[in-house]
Amino acid sequence: MSLHLGDTAPDFEQDSSLGKINFYDWAGDSWVVLFSHPADFTPVCTTELGLTSKLKSQFEQRGVKVIALSVDPADKHLEWIKDINETQNTVVGFPIIADADRKVSDLYDLIHPNASATATVRSLFVIDPAKKVRLTITYPASTGRNFDEILRVIDSLQLTDNHLVATPANWKDGDEVVIVPSLQDEAEIKRRFPKGYKAIRPYLRLTPQPNRN
Repeated sequence: MSLHLGDTAPDFEQDSSLGKINFYDWAGDSWVVLFSHPADFTPVCTTELGLTSKLKSQFEQRGVKVIALSVDPADKHLEWIKDINETQNTVVGFPIIADADRKVSDLYDLIHPNASATATVRSLFVIDPAKKVRLTITYPASTGRNFDEILRVIDSLQLTDNHLVATPANWKDGDEVVIVPSLQDEAEIKRRFPKGYKAIRPYLRLTPQPNRN
């Protein structure tokens, strides 16, 4: 069964490149990016894991932990990590789940039979500290993920959790945001958005990002 936005991300215990992991215990109160890979020693996945490692500080600034998954066993993951570190000039420090029995793949609907009966698709989940699924993206096996977009969505989710705003198309951190249509009380709007706003339409009101000086 596929996971929908707002669903509780399933807990699991599984082996990994860093030993046995209980997902909820490992995640703690952090945001989590969980992303799957069709197989070890594949070229696109190698570049993705290398880039994720290089973005370590970017994820940490946002309070995000990352965890990868492949249906290969842990000893094979460890051999693959050596290749990733060498070819991508990095050090992979996050865990890669060893899902040889496909337990986690079944929980997260990562096997799409019309794509492959055995390999996991290239799916990604952003999970918040309450263990709710906030973003799902599934790419074809041939297409590497855009991690700038993943960081952008995390920025948007964390911003909109704390302020009554939404983020417009192509928004990036620091750009104007949209006041949600449900907020109509002018006194509250002035209190929440002291920098003011411009109303292009009654339902489309732009204001400077509220958590920026």
